[in-house]
This record gives sequence, structure tokens and C-alpha cells, in this order.
Amino acid sequence: MRKIGIISDTHGYLDEKVFVHFADCDEIWHAGDIGTSHVVEQLEAFKPLKAVYGNIDGTELRKSYPETAVFMCEEVKVMIHHIAGKPYTYLAAAKKLIIEHQPGILVCGHSHILRVEFDKKLQFLYLNPGAAGVHGFHKVKTLLRFKIDGQRIFDMEAIELGPRAGKYSEML
Repeated sequence: MRKIGIISDTHGYLDEKVFVHFADCDEIWHAGDIGTSHVVEQLEAFKPLKAVYGNIDGTELRKSYPETAVFMCEEVKVMIHHIAGKPYTYLAAAKKLIIEHQPGILVCGHSHILRVEFDKKLQFLYLNPGAAGVHGFHKVKTLLRFKIDGQRIFDMEAIELGPRAGKYSEML
């Protein structure tokens, strides 16, 4: 059994609460828009990390992390790809990867909207943890945490870290 923490769209900011919520996790998956190497250095020092780069990530992060990660966790194939779209309306490049790899779990980011949904047509679990950083239009910083045992995916938790700080949230 593995306990997984998922984070995305940190944009160079890592809330200290991440370390509390992911303390019991076996590994962390970052779905892109990391922002700075400092974010992944902190996460890697804390737990094993799997990450992909996102559209805002520069050359340094793109050299260190792939655009798409495909791997097995327990008995489930996982694909992480930053910009995928959403269930039933995937972007063409993402849909091609989904069909090629046939994951049991797709993890993505980019939208800053937390969403967990089983895609009945393509038969996989879609996971977008929302955004954990302070840049973007989201109002609340969010994460996902869950367990995998064999093929069983369970104890899915959506975690709110609190309001996104910054100019936009101060106007609300």
C-alpha cells in the first residue's frame, strides 16, 4: 500500500502546510508549473518526488523533469501531464498520450480547479489537485491525498490549505 500526495501549480511558492498534510505520504506527485527549483528541492528533501514540468517552468526545470511521466504505482499505471484538459474534452495532444499509455490514473494541473472524476469512456481516474501556489485566479490553495493498494484506489481527500494570498484575493 502507498499513500500519495498530489500537488500542482505551486508557481514558486510552497505553503508550509504541505509538509503537515503530506507527512504520512510515501511519495509526492507534482503535476507541473513548479515555478522554481527551490520548490522541488524542498519536496525532494522531504519525500520521494515524481514531477513533470508545466508551461511556466523554465529551462532548468525542463532539463530535470519530463513533460509527461508514466509509471506504475502498486498495480496501477499512472500518467502525469500538466495540460490535459478535462474529462471528455481533453486536448488533442493529451488524448493521444492517454490512448497510447492507457493509464488507470491521469494526474494533471494547469486549470487551478480541483477535480476528481472517473472517466467512464476511457476508463481511468482523472485527478487535478487544483493549485497550491499564490499566483492565479483560484481563491483557495488545494491538494489531493489518497491511498493505492494493488489496484484499489481509496481514501481520496481534497485538502484546503487556506485562501490564496495576493492582490486578487484581497479584493474579494
